Amino acid sequence: MFFKKKTKQILSPEEQLKKINEQFDNKRNLTGWLAKMTTVIAVCMSLFHLWSAGIYMLPTAQLKAIHLAFALVLTFIIFPARSKGKEKFPWYDAVFAVLGAVVTLYIVVDYQKIIYRMGDPNSLDTLFGGICILLILEATRRTMGWTLVNVSLIFLAYAMYGNYLPGGIGHKGYDLMRIIEHMYLTGEGIFGIAIYVTATFVFIFVLLGSFLGVTGGAQAFIDLSFSVTGKYRGGPAKAAVLGSGLMGMISGSSFANVAGTGTFTIPLMKSVGYKPEFAGGVEAAASSGGQIMPPIMGAAAFIMAEMTGIPYGKLIIHAAIPAILYYLSIFIMVDLEAAKLGLVGMSREQLPRFWETLKKGGFLLLAPLSIVYMLLIGFSPIKASFAAVMIAIITSTFRKETRLNLSKLIDALDNGARASLSVIAACAVAGLIVGTVTLTGLGLKFADLIINLSAGNIYLALVLTMLASIFMSMGMPTTALYIILGTMVAPALVKMGIPIVAAHLFIFYYGCFAAVTPPVALSSYLAASIAKADAIKTSLVGLKLCLTAFLLPFIFALSPSLLLIDTTPIKILSVLVTSVIGVFALSASLESYLFGRIGKLQQVLLFIAAIVLIKPDIKTDLLGLGIIAVVSVIQFTIKRQKPISQEVV
Repeated sequence: MFFKKKTKQILSPEEQLKKINEQFDNKRNLTGWLAKMTTVIAVCMSLFHLWSAGIYMLPTAQLKAIHLAFALVLTFIIFPARSKGKEKFPWYDAVFAVLGAVVTLYIVVDYQKIIYRMGDPNSLDTLFGGICILLILEATRRTMGWTLVNVSLIFLAYAMYGNYLPGGIGHKGYDLMRIIEHMYLTGEGIFGIAIYVTATFVFIFVLLGSFLGVTGGAQAFIDLSFSVTGKYRGGPAKAAVLGSGLMGMISGSSFANVAGTGTFTIPLMKSVGYKPEFAGGVEAAASSGGQIMPPIMGAAAFIMAEMTGIPYGKLIIHAAIPAILYYLSIFIMVDLEAAKLGLVGMSREQLPRFWETLKKGGFLLLAPLSIVYMLLIGFSPIKASFAAVMIAIITSTFRKETRLNLSKLIDALDNGARASLSVIAACAVAGLIVGTVTLTGLGLKFADLIINLSAGNIYLALVLTMLASIFMSMGMPTTALYIILGTMVAPALVKMGIPIVAAHLFIFYYGCFAAVTPPVALSSYLAASIAKADAIKTSLVGLKLCLTAFLLPFIFALSPSLLLIDTTPIKILSVLVTSVIGVFALSASLESYLFGRIGKLQQVLLFIAAIVLIKPDIKTDLLGLGIIAVVSVIQFTIKRQKPISQEVV
């Protein structure tokens, strides 16, 4: 691992990561028999999911119930009720853990009888359902904070008291018993699509990330990124863009990605001359984009496939071009910033050798690559993810350094289960919100409300949807936000003529980039703490680097050919070429640098050129190319800055 050689630039990255985890981690400090028991439960959870994914899958209702049972038990053992209680395990958490197992496994044991009395629950059904709802709310509070809990409580209150609301958003109102039955005993509430997705392929993908971390596959991503880009000007920043993007696909969490890779990349970026705020912003922006980048994307993408009915293999093809354009824009801005500052790359002695790195750990990358192949040839995400984990285990045996012994195997299974808990809690509580929407018909009412507010104007409808997505995503995980807005808002956009995949990706994008959207830019704030930079300035830099992601949804919603919908090979080539030029123009505008420093007027002109070029249309393409040609001529004529001699990527 070449990072250990950089002791002057990176001071104990492992210790930095440990310190960051202690600062942001709210997990209990487990010791003794309790720690061992927790590990056993977590390992059993991972083994159960591997068995159900690759060998024998239980009936869906039972699978979801066992999945949630494991999650609730582990959550109440691992996460304390208060941050001050990390050293103790109080009696009530033991009671909560037992109750979590009882109320969920009740569905497994009494499965047939519950189906027969659907619509006429007995008193035990209602009691256990009420307890299950309360436990899920508390588990979510402990893992995700109050934001999502408060939102779900508002929705539950709406289900009960909606009859007091005026106008089109009111409904007849439902009593507590009816609400509990709908949330607990049907497939529309807690045990809906979201929990099904986490119980099947999302958990296995999280487990894959854990295996790659233990075997060294995650480090291989970073090492290969540095070996490819490190020698060029601003090399560490380019490696951060590439490495964090690759890692973000697997982790599905921008926050975890910043914590994991930022401790290595941010100090290296600072060491070659980038300002601390820019280094932090690059890491936050690159980490946040992992969820939109095929082939894996984040947990919400799997839920999107279920909600839209579009096969996952086809969905990642639709999402490919916008995601590539996003990372290209960050890559170009990083290069232009390096040119502006006169930075150079790292020396070859400081970098890992590409072929040597590939030989040592490149075979571990066969696991994530196998997912792409299997999805494209028609395998389900469940089978593809299971096969990827098996390939990760098999390929780890190729070298002594990566080989899984019993201790590493237990660590991988244990870490995978623990890493999934917050996602499961978020999806379970999101089920309460979706359940309210399906019970009351709020989705149709909300869709009609957006159409009425926008007066049928598609541009205004998109702006309203964007604002709703950004506002609700502050403090809320991407998966939960997507489930809510995908149920409530996406139907309105589809009703107005936007293709279903474009409508859902529109919402998904703004949910993903909430982590770098001030004032609640959690990933940027974490990156700032690593970079020892001003948090607000870092978040603003991160927002600037992510601006392409805020523009692309409008463009592909209005021009679906960017998503490869209703297009031809010639059109695809045209879209690719003009979009790449448009992204370059946008990056130059934001960095105020083209072939040299540019003035405000040229910045504005390049920004306009970028917008019209990214939008696929022959007239706008010619206009954009013309503007860029004019600005380029001005640049070469004025020659405000000498040509940069460093090597450019």
